[in-house]
Amino acid sequence: METMRDRFAPVMARLLDEDPRVAVVLAEIGKDAFEKTAHAHPDRVINVGIREQLLVGAGAGLALTGLRPVVHTFASFLVERPFEQIKLDFGHQDMGGVLVSAAASFDWPEGGFTHMSPGDVALLDTLDDWAVHVPGHPDEAETLLRHAVAPNTGSDGKAYVRLSTQGNAEAMPVDGEHFLTVREGARGVVVAVGPLLDQVLAATEGLEVTVLYATTVRPFDGAGLRRAAGAATADVVLVEPYLTGTSVAAANDALVDVPHRVLGLGVGRRELRRYGRVDEHVRAHGLDAGSLRERISRFLG
Repeated sequence: METMRDRFAPVMARLLDEDPRVAVVLAEIGKDAFEKTAHAHPDRVINVGIREQLLVGAGAGLALTGLRPVVHTFASFLVERPFEQIKLDFGHQDMGGVLVSAAASFDWPEGGFTHMSPGDVALLDTLDDWAVHVPGHPDEAETLLRHAVAPNTGSDGKAYVRLSTQGNAEAMPVDGEHFLTVREGARGVVVAVGPLLDQVLAATEGLEVTVLYATTVRPFDGAGLRRAAGAATADVVLVEPYLTGTSVAAANDALVDVPHRVLGLGVGRRELRRYGRVDEHVRAHGLDAGSLRERISRFLG
């Protein structure tokens, strides 16, 4: 079955053909998928080796020359390790670029904790003007990647696209801006982010809740949440495939003048030292359909 990352290299090859401003910067990881493309565009496919700070710095340097850099490696090496370069080289210099990660929170548990990054979106949240896209299907990944790479989209041209091996069975018509209403009900609102939609739909079957699907979480679609929640009182559950509570503040801000409760569900802070399989991590963090149903039902009473 094709994954989002499988789709990444072919889409980037087409974007490199279509737009002479687009460049790709790699840090060894993923280079094999770009071998043919690197021969076609040797000046715009750059592998800096295992040097993650240089990876980000080189991307920002390309942006300074007028190119549109797409910088790619595992999330822990793309956001956490070179965070200072993201803050200074892109943010402080006000340069646009696209960060595209793989491995998500725990997609490659065999790599251990060094290859896990549940806190990536929360960390980027400390910076200004980053659009964050979390697709849940390879087709959505292609749509959101094209949206991010296109000029003058996102927030000041700075975008993060979070790819995962986990995903939903079917793609949704995402637009890089708004939440989608997938199911309507009167007992509350559940926001399912990216690859967790199928789990949320199974968990809320028969619960009479509204389910919103979010693949662009920054900027947060506060207007969409407000419409779904209504004007009286609101119970909101956020189900995110990264650190628990990452978007709770954004939801609270959206509902600041509406009496409401918010429950954030996601990857827990406690490190799981038996790395196991992806599905075991999903269950351990309570993100499988059965656990979600119990936690959502208890919250909604």
